Amino acid sequence: SHQISLKTNLKKTKPVPGVLSFIRLESCLDQPMDSVICEVVTYTASPLPSKQHYDADTTEPITCGLESMEDLLSWTRSKANPFSVAVVPLAPREPPLDRCLRRTLVSHDMMGGYLDDRFVQGTNAEAPYAFYHWQYIDIFNYFSHHLVTIPPAVWTNAAHKHGVIVIASYILNWINGAVMCEDFLKDEESYRRVADKLVQISHSFGFDGWLINIENKLSEVAVRNVPLFLRYLTDQMHERVSGSLVLWYDSVLDNGELKWQNELNQSNRVFFDACDGFFTNYNWKEENLVEMKNLALQDRQADVYVGVDVFARGEVVGGMFETNKALEIIRRHNFSVAIFAPGWVYETHEDKSEFRKNQDKFWALLSNYLYIHRLASPLPFVSSFCQGFGNAVYWQGQHETNSSWFNLTAQEIQPLYYHQTLGGLGWLRSSGCPKDAWNGSCSLLLDGLIPASHTTPVCANIFSIHVPLPSSTLVSLIYKASPGIAVSLELKTIDASQCTHVDVQEIQLNSVSPEVLDDEHQLVNKFTQLCGNLNHNGWTMRCSQLELHGCTLREVCVKIERIGQPEDRPFSCRLGELMVLDVASLQVPPDRIQGVCIDDVVWLHGAGTSLLNATLRWDYPGNLVRHFKVYWRQLRGPHPSIPPGQLVLVGRSYSNLFRVTELRVPEPPGLLELVVEPVIKMGFPVPESHWGRRSFSYTKDSSK
Repeated sequence: SHQISLKTNLKKTKPVPGVLSFIRLESCLDQPMDSVICEVVTYTASPLPSKQHYDADTTEPITCGLESMEDLLSWTRSKANPFSVAVVPLAPREPPLDRCLRRTLVSHDMMGGYLDDRFVQGTNAEAPYAFYHWQYIDIFNYFSHHLVTIPPAVWTNAAHKHGVIVIASYILNWINGAVMCEDFLKDEESYRRVADKLVQISHSFGFDGWLINIENKLSEVAVRNVPLFLRYLTDQMHERVSGSLVLWYDSVLDNGELKWQNELNQSNRVFFDACDGFFTNYNWKEENLVEMKNLALQDRQADVYVGVDVFARGEVVGGMFETNKALEIIRRHNFSVAIFAPGWVYETHEDKSEFRKNQDKFWALLSNYLYIHRLASPLPFVSSFCQGFGNAVYWQGQHETNSSWFNLTAQEIQPLYYHQTLGGLGWLRSSGCPKDAWNGSCSLLLDGLIPASHTTPVCANIFSIHVPLPSSTLVSLIYKASPGIAVSLELKTIDASQCTHVDVQEIQLNSVSPEVLDDEHQLVNKFTQLCGNLNHNGWTMRCSQLELHGCTLREVCVKIERIGQPEDRPFSCRLGELMVLDVASLQVPPDRIQGVCIDDVVWLHGAGTSLLNATLRWDYPGNLVRHFKVYWRQLRGPHPSIPPGQLVLVGRSYSNLFRVTELRVPEPPGLLELVVEPVIKMGFPVPESHWGRRSFSYTKDSSK
């Protein structure tokens, strides 16, 4: 095979434990695919390619914002860290955003931003903040006080998976902001240069728009150019980023004065007219909303987002666990809402073990004033309910790792979370539970009490979606149920020809209870063979087949029925995974991982061992996979008699890119192999012949 020999030309120094050495290899195209990478190990100090790309201590890829106008104007596409680019496209949804008459925006502002979420590949976090009530919101804004706040890719990936658009923040305030505003708003050339950079950044990183927040006084010239800047930015975003939005925050008036209005009025309307929407300040009263309704908004009332500060700072309506009071008034007047800093449920409560409980309580209080949007993605529809954080990682019911972690890109399509009464003492709750899982970090726990008076099955709606079904559909449900109950599925569909109706919500749903297939059924046999040798570990798998024509799936419900005498029956049913699949697609894709290459190598030297840091890249269709597993193994050395080692899991990747960090390898000389396994959405094992591999040889620097 070919060999690629590499040796640094860096200044030779005595090896120092813990000091980084950076070696940048040639591009992947210059590495023959049957080659062995050969490298001379050195520990010479060398700068990383960019402090904005990698953590200085571990070389883990990170995301951060831009601090100065110089940073913004000098930014080029080549400076976009490929790790920080969102890899999940914006999923289609029903209804589309432009048909939502009362929208919900969440502005995420937490402790300055770029916390655990800055680590693109995730991190070991004992008690992180996460968001998973995506079905209630339409727009997610990542907010911080950097000049340019670039949303971490983990947020964009999670939001896009749920059909939620993501907007960044461009904020200028106080003295420094005033100086920068006077400079970039002085003429057309200057504001267009800034707008062009914002458009390029959005397009390069894969998010969907901007919140423009200028909180300082403006001169006559500058304020006259603000609407022109907004219109140019909005037009350019619409042209280059499909479905994009540019919003303006209520601050400056049309005379340049800094004076928050807490409403849209004639003094700030010029900015609203130049972009896609207006985000009001938080100290409004109901009379402000009445005044806004008297404006001639035509068909743009949904573009006014009334701000609600969950921390309840200043003279505000509601806030904290009374935020619902603000939403009740806002919806009564038919405006959209902008919920600022809902991370209050995390920041202000010391017992982080209660985070899920507090988060679910907060959103349950708001649920009567929020409107569920439905994912309209094609099959396969798959979810194991993973929330993107937890105390372990499971794969097909087995522990894969046993440590705390956080990575919102790993979040799967989220179900509906709620608590409802069933009459008398009866109740039903849907919640995420990390105590056991089939895949990922948690399962969906349905628990409650069926009262003796309740004679019909309890029906728990777990998904509201809008998914066209093929003529033959396989539905698989994996669950664990307590004794004394029977578990089954109920699916609700509509005729696909009715999907052009202006308000699909009003259409009568057809209920289908698919019959469970026998284990010996031909389709079940094919499915289980494709799934491989599963150890169910107490989980039950049930498969059903639907034969429908021209139907769209709207609701997925789990029916729980008491077995035996009519008595109060406590129950629990832990859902591990739901899959809705096209029978015609039940096969392992023929694609192979191609073009595995290694670059950006950094060596760390510890006590008696070397720590390898390197970037792996490969080619594989992203729409096929749930994630990739990256392994390594020792092939030989330092003595040829040592046999190849077993594959050891390094981590998971959610793109065709992975940064190996602090991998302990034997002291040089050595030969190791890095291996990439695609894990497809349906979970079928991919033959090892389709995995990607690359050998990596390393030796000491004999010149020292």
